[in-house]
Amino acid sequence: MATVDSPPELASALSVPVVSSLPPANWTVADLVASLGGIPLDRIRVSPPFGTATEKDVLEVERQTGCPCELIDGTLVEKTMGYIESFLVMRIGFLIQSFLATHDLGIVLGADGTLQVLPDQVRIPDVCFVAWERFPNRQLPSEPIPLLAPDLAIEVLSVSNTAGEMQRKLHDYFTAGVRLVWYIDPQTRSAKSYTAEDQCVELVESQSLSGGDVLPGFELPLMELFAKVRTQAE
Repeated sequence: MATVDSPPELASALSVPVVSSLPPANWTVADLVASLGGIPLDRIRVSPPFGTATEKDVLEVERQTGCPCELIDGTLVEKTMGYIESFLVMRIGFLIQSFLATHDLGIVLGADGTLQVLPDQVRIPDVCFVAWERFPNRQLPSEPIPLLAPDLAIEVLSVSNTAGEMQRKLHDYFTAGVRLVWYIDPQTRSAKSYTAEDQCVELVESQSLSGGDVLPGFELPLMELFAKVRTQAE
């Protein structure tokens, strides 16, 4: 395994100022898209207007349309997932849940585990692990979107995910206190394990993701994970 820094194209993605409320008056749609990391327009919702959406809108859109949305600086962004990504997400969640059955360290959430990781920032990791230490008396919060950062956030990359989008998400995760982030790419059968925004280990199919200090003893062999996945290039 080799330790690498974030790729230049990812590091430059945050050069556009992050909006904390309404976009500046002189911004165009292009500026907004850039601040979101170049997310495709067909995933950015125009209602409620940019900069005004709240956690309640996240819930309402999903209730009306069934479409999960993340909330980024007051703008709703649809989260998409294909069947291969869904298969991998279910497999990863099952393996972590099986590990937790004999290692009572916390809980695992799936692709509908909506979390307010920061004020005005709602994220939906494809899979995440939350240690019991984040729950007073081990009681789960009752809010539909709790103010909670996971210890491990896992994202299975889709075709529509941009480098800038994933770098912005990485920034939000570590700002919120996430300790470990995995980006898993089914197209290249590879993964990246982040312990900080600028500290990444790249892994190929013959290697395994390690839970490290977050999930001590847990290993996820990529070859086993990708065994039943075939890409268009094959």
